[in-house]
Parts: sequence; structure tokens; C-alpha cells
Amino acid sequence: MLSEERHEAVVALVRRQGSATVTRLAAELEVSEATIRRDLELLAAAGAVRRVRGGACDVRGSIRPEADPRPFADVAGTASAAKRRVAVRAAACIEDGDVIALDIGTTVAALCPLLEHRSLTVVTASLAVVNALADAPDVDVVVLGGLLRPNYRSLVGTLTESALRQVRVDRAFLGTSGIRADGTVLDSTPSEVGIKRGLLGISSRAYLLADHTKLPGTGFLEVAPLTAFTALVTDRPPATDALDLSEDSALEVLLP
Repeated sequence: MLSEERHEAVVALVRRQGSATVTRLAAELEVSEATIRRDLELLAAAGAVRRVRGGACDVRGSIRPEADPRPFADVAGTASAAKRRVAVRAAACIEDGDVIALDIGTTVAALCPLLEHRSLTVVTASLAVVNALADAPDVDVVVLGGLLRPNYRSLVGTLTESALRQVRVDRAFLGTSGIRADGTVLDSTPSEVGIKRGLLGISSRAYLLADHTKLPGTGFLEVAPLTAFTALVTDRPPATDALDLSEDSALEVLLP
């Protein structure tokens, strides 16, 4: 593909989706990420796209949030057995009558089948959670409004973050794309970072749900230090080189 044709394809993809990551553009166009970065710099200088960290946005001012590189259904099928083990352990932390918040993401959504017959109030911006619990007889679901992010079945944006500030929950359950060895909790989706921080702010106890593939996992956006959480719920004991917890750390590591 000639460079001019590639530039046209990059602009078309960004405009169609509202935004696109370097990784996704490289995969779609079958070129290196370094090539895409150079293309984006040239296109941004020409005013064809707006360069942002990790990718580019449409300069025409679309309010559509960034699309995830993989749809929710695809991600849900990855390490599904490990996610179920994490979910079972996390569900044991919930008491009937609790008001809980469930984050956007597939590991947290794996909790839903375990909650269908509980007596709870669930606060969420995840449409996957809403759909899974809509018919649960004793679960009241509070849906946070916001801008629809179609391919990840979620609501995001300033409306979502504003709605979060109006509630308080007993327990919040969050997911992550990765955890660095120094305990930094990461994400790779800019529109979800504010929601995760908001969940930490409204909860009495916060649990980070992460199977062994998330240590270290991926991500380039810092959400919070692991010490901001009550507990890490995972399916295997973290290796010492994967997570360096100080001996006086109050963080619980909960295993199946």
C-alpha cells in the first residue's frame, strides 16, 4: 500500500470510529506501529486527525468514546476459567443487603451469575451487568447514565462520572488491564480511567479483580496504586518478581 493510500485509510478509520489506537491501526493496515506513529504525526500536522496519547481522534469533534481494540464478547472468552475462579472468591466478600458497584469489564461481569439470587443493590455503568441482572428477583440495579461505548457495552464520560459522585456503596469491584510490579494499577482505555477512580472514591471497601494474566498485563494509563484497594482478588499467588508488596502492606490478597 502506498503511503498516500495508507494515510487515507488511517483518516477513514479514525473518522468512522471517532478515535483509534496505534495498535489497532497497525493491525488493520498490516504495518508496524512505528509506521503508524509517523503517519499520525504527519496527519496531525496537516490537520487531518488530532493526535492523542496512544492513537488519534477525529478532528471534527465527535463525542463518541474510543472503541476498544477487542469487543467485549471476545475479551470475555479470554482466560474465562481464571475469571470464574476470581469471581467466585469475590462473591464470597459480598453480604446480602450490600450496596455494591460493579466496574466495566469482563472479569467483574463474571460475578453476575453468582449474584442472581442474592439480595443486593448494584450500581453500574456496564450494560453487560445490567442485562445479566435485569431479571434477578432481589437485585435492584442502578444504571449510571453517560455516553454509550457500543463495542464494550458500557456508558462512559462526564455524565457517568458526575452520577457516580451522587452515590455511596459498601463495596466496589474493579477490573484492570494490568498491574506493574511496583503496585501501579493500569488501564488502556482513557474513558474508563475516570470511572475507576470515581468507584474508588465512593466505596467503603474496594476490591481489584485480576487473574494471573494481569500481572503484569498491559496498559499505559495509571489508575491508582494498589494500596488504594482493600484487597486484590486473583486466581494464583503472585510471584515475588510480578508484585513487590512491602511486609507492612495492609492489602489483602484473596485466593480461591
